[in-house]
Amino acid sequence: MTTHSGSDLPADPADPAALPRTEFAFPGPLRDKLVAAVLDGTKTATTGLVADYEHEGEALPRVGDRSAVVDSDDRPVAVIEVTDVRVVPLGEVDLAHALDEGEGDDSVASWRAGHERFWHGPEVREALGDPGFTVDDATRVVLERFRVVRDLRAAR
Repeated sequence: MTTHSGSDLPADPADPAALPRTEFAFPGPLRDKLVAAVLDGTKTATTGLVADYEHEGEALPRVGDRSAVVDSDDRPVAVIEVTDVRVVPLGEVDLAHALDEGEGDDSVASWRAGHERFWHGPEVREALGDPGFTVDDATRVVLERFRVVRDLRAAR
Protein backbone atom coordinates (compact mmCIF):
# COMPACT_ATOMS: atom_id res chain seq x y z
CA MET A 1 0.00 0.00 0.00
CA THR A 2 1.41 3.32 -0.97
CA THR A 3 -0.05 6.10 1.06
CA HIS A 4 0.31 9.79 0.61
CA SER A 5 -0.55 12.16 3.38
CA GLY A 6 -0.66 15.87 3.47
CA SER A 7 -2.74 18.66 2.11
CA ASP A 8 -3.31 20.00 -1.35
CA LEU A 9 -1.57 23.23 -0.34
CA PRO A 10 1.63 24.02 -2.24
CA ALA A 11 4.68 22.86 -0.31
CA ASP A 12 8.11 24.41 -0.20
CA PRO A 13 10.15 21.96 -2.35
CA ALA A 14 13.30 22.99 -0.49
CA ASP A 15 11.82 21.80 2.82
CA PRO A 16 11.10 18.04 2.86
CA ALA A 17 9.20 18.43 6.14
CA ALA A 18 6.66 20.62 4.33
CA LEU A 19 5.99 17.99 1.67
CA PRO A 20 3.29 15.33 1.77
CA ARG A 21 4.63 11.95 2.88
CA THR A 22 4.81 8.75 0.85
CA GLU A 23 4.79 5.52 2.81
CA PHE A 24 5.51 2.32 0.91
CA ALA A 25 3.72 -0.63 2.56
CA PHE A 26 3.61 -0.65 6.36
CA PRO A 27 6.62 -0.11 8.66
CA GLY A 28 8.79 -3.21 8.78
CA PRO A 29 10.76 -5.47 6.44
CA LEU A 30 8.66 -4.85 3.32
CA ARG A 31 8.84 -1.07 3.69
CA ASP A 32 12.59 -1.32 4.31
CA LYS A 33 12.99 -3.36 1.10
CA LEU A 34 10.87 -0.96 -0.96
CA VAL A 35 12.58 2.17 0.37
CA ALA A 36 16.00 0.64 -0.34
CA ALA A 37 14.85 -0.07 -3.91
CA VAL A 38 13.69 3.56 -4.30
CA LEU A 39 17.02 4.83 -3.01
CA ASP A 40 19.13 2.59 -5.25
CA GLY A 41 17.02 3.44 -8.32
CA THR A 42 15.56 -0.05 -8.77
CA LYS A 43 12.03 1.04 -7.87
CA THR A 44 10.62 3.74 -10.14
CA ALA A 45 6.94 2.77 -10.03
CA THR A 46 4.29 1.81 -7.52
CA THR A 47 0.70 0.65 -7.53
CA GLY A 48 -2.07 1.86 -5.26
CA LEU A 49 -5.69 0.91 -4.88
CA VAL A 50 -8.24 3.49 -5.97
CA ALA A 51 -10.29 2.15 -3.04
CA ASP A 52 -7.53 3.26 -0.64
CA TYR A 53 -7.50 6.82 -2.01
CA GLU A 54 -11.29 6.93 -1.78
CA HIS A 55 -11.30 5.52 1.76
CA GLU A 56 -8.74 8.12 2.88
CA GLY A 57 -10.47 10.95 0.98
CA GLU A 58 -7.23 11.71 -0.84
CA ALA A 59 -6.83 13.01 -4.36
CA LEU A 60 -5.08 10.75 -6.83
CA PRO A 61 -1.45 11.66 -7.51
CA ARG A 62 -0.72 14.06 -10.37
CA VAL A 63 2.31 14.45 -12.58
CA GLY A 64 4.68 16.90 -10.90
CA ASP A 65 3.54 16.12 -7.34
CA ARG A 66 6.45 15.83 -4.94
CA SER A 67 6.51 13.98 -1.64
CA ALA A 68 8.93 12.80 1.01
CA VAL A 69 9.46 9.04 1.21
CA VAL A 70 9.63 7.88 4.82
CA ASP A 71 11.35 4.79 6.17
CA SER A 72 10.15 2.39 8.86
CA ASP A 73 11.40 4.78 11.54
CA ASP A 74 9.20 7.54 10.07
CA ARG A 75 12.24 9.50 8.84
CA PRO A 76 12.16 11.24 5.43
CA VAL A 77 14.84 9.60 3.25
CA ALA A 78 14.11 10.95 -0.24
CA VAL A 79 12.00 13.39 -2.20
CA ILE A 80 10.25 11.88 -5.21
CA GLU A 81 8.37 13.49 -8.08
CA VAL A 82 5.51 11.83 -9.94
CA THR A 83 6.28 11.49 -13.65
CA ASP A 84 3.25 9.51 -14.84
CA VAL A 85 -0.12 8.37 -13.47
CA ARG A 86 -2.61 5.95 -14.98
CA VAL A 87 -5.75 4.42 -13.51
CA VAL A 88 -6.47 0.99 -14.98
CA PRO A 89 -8.24 -2.24 -14.06
CA LEU A 90 -5.86 -4.60 -12.25
CA GLY A 91 -6.13 -7.02 -15.16
CA GLU A 92 -4.46 -4.45 -17.45
CA VAL A 93 -1.22 -3.97 -15.49
CA ASP A 94 1.61 -4.58 -17.95
CA LEU A 95 5.05 -6.17 -17.61
CA ALA A 96 6.90 -2.86 -17.90
CA HIS A 97 5.09 -1.54 -14.84
CA ALA A 98 5.63 -4.76 -12.88
CA LEU A 99 9.36 -4.67 -13.64
CA ASP A 100 9.67 -0.98 -12.77
CA GLU A 101 8.26 -1.66 -9.30
CA GLY A 102 11.71 -3.10 -8.59
CA GLU A 103 10.54 -5.94 -6.38
CA GLY A 104 12.28 -8.69 -8.33
CA ASP A 105 9.27 -9.94 -10.26
CA ASP A 106 9.92 -11.20 -13.78
CA SER A 107 6.30 -11.60 -14.85
CA VAL A 108 2.96 -9.91 -14.34
CA ALA A 109 1.68 -13.11 -12.70
CA SER A 110 4.46 -13.03 -10.09
CA TRP A 111 3.96 -9.31 -9.48
CA ARG A 112 0.22 -9.77 -9.10
CA ALA A 113 0.54 -12.74 -6.73
CA GLY A 114 2.75 -10.68 -4.40
CA HIS A 115 0.43 -7.69 -4.54
CA GLU A 116 -2.64 -9.83 -3.92
CA ARG A 117 -0.98 -11.37 -0.82
CA PHE A 118 -0.36 -7.84 0.44
CA TRP A 119 -3.79 -6.41 -0.48
CA HIS A 120 -5.59 -9.41 1.00
CA GLY A 121 -3.57 -9.19 4.21
CA PRO A 122 -5.01 -8.14 7.55
CA GLU A 123 -3.21 -4.77 7.62
CA VAL A 124 -4.69 -3.61 4.31
CA ARG A 125 -8.14 -4.93 5.15
CA GLU A 126 -8.00 -3.12 8.50
CA ALA A 127 -6.74 0.10 6.88
CA LEU A 128 -9.66 -0.05 4.42
CA GLY A 129 -12.16 -0.94 7.14
CA ASP A 130 -13.22 -4.01 5.16
CA PRO A 131 -12.29 -7.43 6.61
CA GLY A 132 -13.41 -9.16 3.41
CA PHE A 133 -11.65 -6.86 0.94
CA THR A 134 -10.45 -8.64 -2.18
CA VAL A 135 -9.24 -7.67 -5.64
CA ASP A 136 -10.02 -9.06 -9.08
CA ASP A 137 -9.28 -8.16 -12.71
CA ALA A 138 -11.73 -5.24 -12.57
CA THR A 139 -10.30 -3.64 -9.40
CA ARG A 140 -9.16 -0.11 -10.28
CA VAL A 141 -5.53 0.58 -9.46
CA VAL A 142 -3.33 3.65 -9.70
CA LEU A 143 -0.11 3.06 -11.62
CA GLU A 144 2.36 5.71 -10.61
CA ARG A 145 5.84 6.36 -11.94
CA PHE A 146 8.27 8.59 -10.11
CA ARG A 147 11.84 9.74 -9.93
CA VAL A 148 14.03 10.58 -6.96
CA VAL A 149 14.81 14.29 -7.00
CA ARG A 150 16.68 14.41 -3.70
CA ASP A 151 18.32 11.83 -1.45
CA LEU A 152 17.88 13.06 2.12
CA ARG A 153 20.15 10.55 3.84
CA ALA A 154 23.20 12.83 3.54
CA ALA A 155 21.23 15.65 5.19
CA ARG A 156 21.23 13.80 8.50
